[in-house]
Amino acid sequence: MIITLTGRHVEITDALKAHVAEKLKRAFADFPRIESVRVILNLEKHRHSAEIIVQAPHHLHVEAREETHDMYLSIDGAIEKVLKQMRRWADKTHEHKAVGLGRVESAAVRSATRK
Repeated sequence: MIITLTGRHVEITDALKAHVAEKLKRAFADFPRIESVRVILNLEKHRHSAEIIVQAPHHLHVEAREETHDMYLSIDGAIEKVLKQMRRWADKTHEHKAVGLGRVESAAVRSATRK
């Protein structure tokens, strides 16, 4: 996973880099096929905003933006929004049908226990 960090009107400190890297690696542990993550941090007067763009295979492109009074809260909120979208996408693409002969096997077990 390639993490690109960009700051608009804000200096990217080592603490911000470490916070973003740690949060993203922990949050996306369930999604190992993520290709790249772009994090854009913006500061306008008292508004701290974080925008996260995730690119993954199968045309998955997820974006989220959060704006608060604190940069760390903005980063955490944007990550939560991205995770929610990613979970929704994973659930939508997951096969929910029963696999195999589950019903036939359970009927055979029932008939065997009755005898």
